[in-house]
Amino acid sequence: MANNKRTLFLKRRLRVRNKLRKVNAGRARLSVHRSNKNISVQLIDDVNGVTLAAASSMEKDLGIFGKNNVEAASKVGAAIAERAKKAGVTEAYFDRGGFLFHGKIKALADAAREGGLKI
Repeated sequence: MANNKRTLFLKRRLRVRNKLRKVNAGRARLSVHRSNKNISVQLIDDVNGVTLAAASSMEKDLGIFGKNNVEAASKVGAAIAERAKKAGVTEAYFDRGGFLFHGKIKALADAAREGGLKI
Protein backbone atom coordinates (compact mmCIF):
# COMPACT_ATOMS: atom_id res chain seq x y z
CA MET A 1 0.00 0.00 0.00
CA ALA A 2 1.46 3.31 -1.08
CA ASN A 3 1.28 5.99 1.57
CA ASN A 4 1.88 9.26 -0.15
CA LYS A 5 1.79 12.61 1.64
CA ARG A 6 -1.86 13.30 0.78
CA THR A 7 -3.23 10.02 2.14
CA LEU A 8 -1.15 10.34 5.31
CA PHE A 9 -2.49 13.90 5.76
CA LEU A 10 -6.09 12.76 5.31
CA LYS A 11 -5.66 9.88 7.78
CA ARG A 12 -4.11 12.25 10.33
CA ARG A 13 -6.94 14.77 9.85
CA LEU A 14 -9.63 12.15 10.43
CA ARG A 15 -7.81 10.78 13.48
CA VAL A 16 -7.49 14.25 15.04
CA ARG A 17 -11.10 15.27 14.35
CA ASN A 18 -12.62 12.03 15.61
CA LYS A 19 -10.67 12.20 18.88
CA LEU A 20 -11.61 15.84 19.41
CA ARG A 21 -15.31 15.28 18.68
CA LYS A 22 -15.56 12.61 21.37
CA VAL A 23 -13.97 14.78 24.05
CA ASN A 24 -15.42 18.21 23.21
CA ALA A 25 -19.06 17.58 22.39
CA GLY A 26 -21.16 20.73 22.45
CA ARG A 27 -18.31 23.21 22.07
CA ALA A 28 -17.52 25.23 18.97
CA ARG A 29 -14.71 24.01 16.72
CA LEU A 30 -11.84 26.29 15.66
CA SER A 31 -10.85 24.76 12.34
CA VAL A 32 -7.59 25.79 10.62
CA HIS A 33 -6.64 25.50 6.96
CA ARG A 34 -3.18 26.32 5.67
CA SER A 35 -2.19 26.47 2.02
CA ASN A 36 1.08 27.49 0.43
CA LYS A 37 -0.08 31.09 0.04
CA ASN A 38 -2.66 31.73 2.77
CA ILE A 39 -3.95 30.66 6.16
CA SER A 40 -7.57 30.72 7.25
CA VAL A 41 -9.58 29.76 10.31
CA GLN A 42 -13.28 29.22 11.01
CA LEU A 43 -15.26 28.97 14.21
CA ILE A 44 -17.88 26.29 13.51
CA ASP A 45 -20.94 25.15 15.45
CA ASP A 46 -21.19 21.48 14.45
CA VAL A 47 -24.55 20.92 16.14
CA ASN A 48 -26.31 23.45 13.90
CA GLY A 49 -23.86 23.24 11.00
CA VAL A 50 -23.15 26.98 11.03
CA THR A 51 -19.97 29.02 10.75
CA LEU A 52 -20.01 31.53 13.61
CA ALA A 53 -16.91 33.53 12.66
CA ALA A 54 -14.04 33.36 10.18
CA ALA A 55 -10.73 35.06 9.50
CA SER A 56 -8.18 34.70 6.72
CA SER A 57 -4.95 36.15 5.46
CA MET A 58 -6.82 36.93 2.23
CA GLU A 59 -8.66 39.80 3.92
CA LYS A 60 -7.27 43.15 2.89
CA ASP A 61 -8.15 44.91 6.15
CA LEU A 62 -5.72 42.74 8.17
CA GLY A 63 -2.83 44.09 6.10
CA ILE A 64 -1.30 40.69 5.35
CA PHE A 65 -2.98 39.92 2.03
CA GLY A 66 -1.52 36.84 0.39
CA LYS A 67 1.05 36.10 3.08
CA ASN A 68 1.54 32.83 4.87
CA ASN A 69 4.12 33.24 7.60
CA VAL A 70 4.17 33.20 11.40
CA GLU A 71 3.36 36.91 11.62
CA ALA A 72 0.34 36.51 9.35
CA ALA A 73 -0.85 33.52 11.36
CA SER A 74 -0.69 35.46 14.61
CA LYS A 75 -2.69 38.34 13.11
CA VAL A 76 -5.33 35.90 11.87
CA GLY A 77 -5.44 34.31 15.35
CA ALA A 78 -5.98 37.68 16.99
CA ALA A 79 -8.70 38.53 14.47
CA ILE A 80 -10.61 35.28 15.09
CA ALA A 81 -10.45 35.81 18.86
CA GLU A 82 -11.96 39.27 18.45
CA ARG A 83 -14.70 38.01 16.12
CA ALA A 84 -15.47 35.09 18.44
CA LYS A 85 -16.08 37.55 21.29
CA LYS A 86 -18.52 39.46 19.06
CA ALA A 87 -20.29 36.19 18.25
CA GLY A 88 -20.55 35.40 21.96
CA VAL A 89 -18.16 32.43 21.95
CA THR A 90 -15.59 32.17 24.73
CA GLU A 91 -14.64 28.48 24.50
CA ALA A 92 -13.76 26.35 21.51
CA TYR A 93 -11.66 23.34 20.75
CA PHE A 94 -8.71 23.67 18.39
CA ASP A 95 -8.99 21.49 15.29
CA ARG A 96 -5.60 21.59 13.61
CA GLY A 97 -6.78 19.19 10.93
CA GLY A 98 -3.88 17.19 9.57
CA PHE A 99 -1.35 19.94 10.18
CA LEU A 100 1.35 19.50 12.80
CA PHE A 101 1.14 21.78 15.83
CA HIS A 102 4.20 23.96 15.34
CA GLY A 103 5.18 27.06 13.41
CA LYS A 104 2.23 28.86 11.84
CA ILE A 105 -0.44 26.67 13.42
CA LYS A 106 1.03 27.16 16.89
CA ALA A 107 1.35 30.94 16.34
CA LEU A 108 -2.32 31.12 15.35
CA ALA A 109 -3.42 29.17 18.44
CA ASP A 110 -1.26 31.24 20.78
CA ALA A 111 -2.60 34.52 19.35
CA ALA A 112 -6.17 33.29 19.71
CA ARG A 113 -5.49 32.39 23.36
CA GLU A 114 -3.94 35.79 24.00
CA GLY A 115 -6.99 37.40 22.44
CA GLY A 116 -9.20 35.80 25.09
CA LEU A 117 -10.45 32.68 23.34
CA LYS A 118 -10.18 29.64 25.57
CA ILE A 119 -8.89 26.73 23.47
